[in-house]
Amino acid sequence: MVNENPFKSILKTLEKPGGEYGKYYSLPALNDPRIDRLPYSIKILLESAIRNCDEFQVKSNDVEKIIDWENSAPKLVEIPFKPARVLLQDFTGVPAVVDLACMRDAMNNLGGDSNKINPLVPVDLVIDHSVQVDVARSENAVQANMELEFQRNKERFAFLKWGSNAFQNMLVVPPGSGIVHQVNLEYLGRVVFNTDGLLYPDSVVGTDSHTTMIDGLGVAGWGVGGIEAEAAMLGQLSGKLRDGVTATDLVLTVTQMLRKHGVVGKFVEFYGEGMSELSLADRATIANMSPEYGATMGFFPVDHVTLQYLKLTGRSDETVSLIESYLRANRMFVDYSEPQIERVYSSCLALNLEDVEPCISGPKRPHDRVTLREMKADWHACLDNRVGFKGFAIPKESQGKVAEFSFRGTPAQLRHGDVVIAAITSCTNTSNPSVMLGAALVAKKACELGLEVKPWIKTSLAPGSGVVTKYLEKSGLQKYLNQLGFHIVGYGCTTCIGNSGDIDEAVASAITENDLVAAAVLSGNRNFEGRVHPLTRANYLASPPLVVAYALAGTVGIDFETEPIGVGKDGKQIFFRDIWPSNDEVAQVVHSSVLPDMFKATYQAITKGNPMWNQLSVPSGNLYAWDSKSTYIHDPPYFKSMTMSPPGPHGVKDAYCLLNFGDSITTDHISPAGSIHKDSPAARYLMERGVDRRDFNSYGSRRGNDEVMARGTFANIRIVNKLLGGEVGPKTIHISTGEKLSVFDVAMRYKSEGHDTIILAGAEYGSGSSRDWAAKGPKLLGVKAVIAKSFERIHRSNLVGMGIIPLCFKPGEDAETLGLTGHERYSIDLPSNVSEIRPGQDVTVATDNGKSFTCTLRFDTEVELAYFDHGGILQYVIRNLIHANH
Repeated sequence: MVNENPFKSILKTLEKPGGEYGKYYSLPALNDPRIDRLPYSIKILLESAIRNCDEFQVKSNDVEKIIDWENSAPKLVEIPFKPARVLLQDFTGVPAVVDLACMRDAMNNLGGDSNKINPLVPVDLVIDHSVQVDVARSENAVQANMELEFQRNKERFAFLKWGSNAFQNMLVVPPGSGIVHQVNLEYLGRVVFNTDGLLYPDSVVGTDSHTTMIDGLGVAGWGVGGIEAEAAMLGQLSGKLRDGVTATDLVLTVTQMLRKHGVVGKFVEFYGEGMSELSLADRATIANMSPEYGATMGFFPVDHVTLQYLKLTGRSDETVSLIESYLRANRMFVDYSEPQIERVYSSCLALNLEDVEPCISGPKRPHDRVTLREMKADWHACLDNRVGFKGFAIPKESQGKVAEFSFRGTPAQLRHGDVVIAAITSCTNTSNPSVMLGAALVAKKACELGLEVKPWIKTSLAPGSGVVTKYLEKSGLQKYLNQLGFHIVGYGCTTCIGNSGDIDEAVASAITENDLVAAAVLSGNRNFEGRVHPLTRANYLASPPLVVAYALAGTVGIDFETEPIGVGKDGKQIFFRDIWPSNDEVAQVVHSSVLPDMFKATYQAITKGNPMWNQLSVPSGNLYAWDSKSTYIHDPPYFKSMTMSPPGPHGVKDAYCLLNFGDSITTDHISPAGSIHKDSPAARYLMERGVDRRDFNSYGSRRGNDEVMARGTFANIRIVNKLLGGEVGPKTIHISTGEKLSVFDVAMRYKSEGHDTIILAGAEYGSGSSRDWAAKGPKLLGVKAVIAKSFERIHRSNLVGMGIIPLCFKPGEDAETLGLTGHERYSIDLPSNVSEIRPGQDVTVATDNGKSFTCTLRFDTEVELAYFDHGGILQYVIRNLIHANH
């Protein structure tokens, strides 16, 4: 049903010298004073609602709700939003294309038109998560790692190439091009769309939680999971960063500050006189880590800094002129030379940039910030503390242990806190010239003073795009990074996603045989347990210059103020201050080395693909020819028994508890992306099918195969399950027999016995990456409900999308206070008719030992109830498409 847009009267023409840019829906033409007081991010929602208003999917009443945001937001009203485009990377993109392919099959089998399954908006898919650091410290690392990447992933890449041909509106950016969010920032981001003469703001949702990086460009973007725009917060910035303080120090400070304040599900909008001191790259760094501080997005409205960046990155003068003209006409442009209208925000936080000091975050969570001056004391406290986010419980008498080993014939030593991985990696920092060139200046000073990095530390540099290589080479500084072992290893997301590759066997043996807490230091955004590398229990997030500094020091247990970082070529002690560049030094090299032509040349090359990608042969046809022998791409079981009749709501009867967790279980715990452990159910599955251990690849690369991923669910080697009395490892108890087995094996036994299962959890369940398999995996294991103190925004939505019931304990209650051990059996009573269920209603949970307690049903919208009624979002889409077709 498509009706005429009731707002067509405000459709205006945007003129330019000698002609016109196009038509646009004019917000000022509504003549409503409330609009001028809206936050800029909410204005983007308003324009989308007006432009898409058809009185069916988007109604006039929805537009009024947004205009009256000041009064409607506290009521948590549902706001419809249609993004301008969708952004994918290959770890999440492969399963998305698998879903589309099997949806086409389901449409076909149910008598529908399979060609109806197509993206309605442009989809950009960047292949960036497949490169691993197999070869490091080598001039040939890029080519060697690329060849290995293609050998391992040829089948996946061919599948994506098929998808780009079979589905409309899909652009695939080949491997080796860069990290998805940097490519989005430098190339894909439109800021303003011009579609057939209609102008409107760019907006994007992505299957990667760090899609928020584009918010630094003034493009509204976030990781999928629905909008919970219950509030927009104001982050007021003032002052300027002190000398020696980096954008990474700033973002780690903002992350801790906002996480402490509580911004989960909120729009955070930044403004203030300090904005002029923040480059676009600095803004993107802050926006990138929105998931780490919990916000839906961290938004920077478009201003003159944005326009300068667009010109720097090769956007044409005509494009930049259109963007400025449209945003000014629609009052979405910030001009700090003009008086500012006071906008309505739900709450305000202020940060003086001069108060930020050098810091890192860890050892297990991004928001556990530690200043450099406190780092040594904090490290020793972590060794002492009981096992937890800030503790390893190493006995005092063992903290000084020295592990002697031989590294390639040379005597070597390792201690607790010694660095074994130092990686300049991740979308957060590699798009920022100031910190990348800052790292290179640190390397230059260190080399000139005669400092070296120990040869057993695995060092790597993975830029977010080829532009970084160009400006490092132009500056003449890449050679110093190479001298310290920071050779470029490839263009993609490496160590931060767990693609750190193996560390030397001698180093690995020294760590495991002596039970050492080894450290990784990386310029990433995630450092959850088991993510970076299975053997690095301490993982610290740091700016690229600090990654180089810690690699030189060789340990995280150092006080940079008072202790030397090493000994120079003349025998003189060298301190941190001796190798740290000033802000002026960094600014000078950025100004002389980062040029517009670099961006143009890099992205012109991307459009041509690369030889290995171009030579991939792929099948034709709109339906995918599944290969039952494939261990990468497999036809999932979601639609095997599907009929046109929705199954309706389902309660839970006498379910066993599969796992009993504490707080902060991340999606990395639930569905790890990194290496496949040799003793895991997934490894067993692969070996049974003739896959050699060296070809296991990672869980992330196997996300197109549901049989591997089901076996990898809850396979994180650092997971702690209370059913095992706090024991660390991916196992659980089969309650009725008391056997301790892998989580997968226990889940399959319950399924074969005909039993439902549930999960008990603490606060922040599902925090971290917006990982669809963290919901799909539990679904395939037979999990019917998760009962937690609280959920991360995106993960809760993904659970609903897979038909899993999310329940929250009442405030002040959890499994422990209610006396639940997880050995009980659980029943959850729900009405059999979806019309009798309300979002947020109370639900009673009863156990077989006579206990009962009340939980809140975390379906937040009527649409989510519809998904649940149909058994999941994919089933809902297919049935509705077939009904519409008929």
